[in-house]
Amino acid sequence: MTHKVFGLYRKLMPPIFALTLAVVALLNLVSTAQAQTTSTLDTRATAAWIYDVKTGTVLFEKQADVALPPASMSKLMTLNMLFEALRDGRVNLDTRFSVSARSAAMGGSTMFLNERDRPTVEELIQGVIVMSGNDACVAIAEGLGGTEDGFARMMNERSTTIGMTNSMFANASGWPNPGQRMSMRDLGILAKRLITEFPEYYGYFGQREFPFDGRAPDNRFNRNPLLKLNIGADGLKTGHTSEAGYGLVGSAVQGTRRIIFVITGMQSERARAEEAESVVNWAFRQFREQALLQTGQEVARAPVWLGAERSVGLIAAADTTVLIPAIQSADSLETQVVYKGPLRAPISQGDEVASLVVKRSGLPDAVIPLIAERDIALGGVLVRLQAAASVLMKRWLAPDASAG
Repeated sequence: MTHKVFGLYRKLMPPIFALTLAVVALLNLVSTAQAQTTSTLDTRATAAWIYDVKTGTVLFEKQADVALPPASMSKLMTLNMLFEALRDGRVNLDTRFSVSARSAAMGGSTMFLNERDRPTVEELIQGVIVMSGNDACVAIAEGLGGTEDGFARMMNERSTTIGMTNSMFANASGWPNPGQRMSMRDLGILAKRLITEFPEYYGYFGQREFPFDGRAPDNRFNRNPLLKLNIGADGLKTGHTSEAGYGLVGSAVQGTRRIIFVITGMQSERARAEEAESVVNWAFRQFREQALLQTGQEVARAPVWLGAERSVGLIAAADTTVLIPAIQSADSLETQVVYKGPLRAPISQGDEVASLVVKRSGLPDAVIPLIAERDIALGGVLVRLQAAASVLMKRWLAPDASAG
């Protein structure tokens, strides 16, 4: 394998500095090839975020960290709180919640609950996902938090712990309120959590119809326009208010890939449906998977300071696939191995000691961990003496920096 090493030993115990190896021959990837640019999505959404789940790649973002009115898309946080309660055993799918006068009086999209009802948790889940029931959300909030205000405080506390940094909640339903704001990235983070952490409940998001007790014949169909298009869509939630416009948190699977996307600010249901379908097609057509490394494959060798051996192999911890633009050829990728070195002994086999950085046209760098191939023990007295002598010799031979 051809590579270049840039480094310098300056002291007996050298400082930790970045040592970069430009790996030219890895998988025949030629770093000097001219990069091609991927097509940029031209979206009508005021804010958007698109994400490839398998590779953890953000494909597109627009105003993604701006806290905006989320409308009913914020119901996903209410569902997250309920799914956590199910996982913790505080409730089960057959648990029945009461319906308060406040819940029954909710306007907008509803399940048409009344105070005599005792819906099950499973019915409320379907009522929120399929019917976008504001009354169902309040029933869940009061059932888990005592009051909706108390539940909103619970959501605010929980959101920060799961990495949602631009969200705040004032209610459970997404009803217009200056204190109800979420960013598109936060909604995407939440969607990924619902998909990966709660697979046993995620199937409800693909449910197309829920005729709850026959009470709402005109409100029994799922508003997600992608579910009927046979393009792999299986969730998650629409939203609309006059302030927020029309939005959608969506997800779809094609082949081995899953994408999550969030759009908001569309001017009509039709515009939302068209834009959502366009996003799905773009995400799956404009990018492809590229196999890069196999488990245990050596990528480079790194020098070891004061070790029983002078170098250690840097190997892939797992089979690795990266996502690249469909129009970019594999031989135009640029890769670098980066670590702080020389690595200092002792080193244990499997220690993460370096990263392989893959530069892609129009996408963030992919950073792949590399591990030590074997144990490297601390060298004996002779090794340390040789290292000290080497450094002293270099100092002695170096020109006096203070001269002149």
